[in-house]
Amino acid sequence: MSTQHPLDIQRCDHCGTWWALRPYACAACGGTALSWQRATGEGVVIARSEVHRAPDAQWKALTPYTLVLVKLHEQVTLMGHADATTTVGQHVHGRAVEINGRLLLKFEARSPP
Repeated sequence: MSTQHPLDIQRCDHCGTWWALRPYACAACGGTALSWQRATGEGVVIARSEVHRAPDAQWKALTPYTLVLVKLHEQVTLMGHADATTTVGQHVHGRAVEINGRLLLKFEARSPP
């Protein structure tokens, strides 16, 4: 996969466990058959941080920006960008956005049913 979507994560073909950290084998069952699958992007914010000191000039132009950790329904945690009003415990949906020429993950408040 050359340009990977930010919601493409590995899943064990044997037991179905999802892995966000790109392992070589499944820690749940030891299986080595892992395939890339698209996660739903649905989850709950478990942490948030507002960034005021950017790592370089390109990101400094965007400060302040909000980063969140989201526990997806697939039971993996991913980090992504979010609106400044995003709160811990909020239900969100992730999607790919282009920021500074990179395809990154942005979480937005999930609409009520």
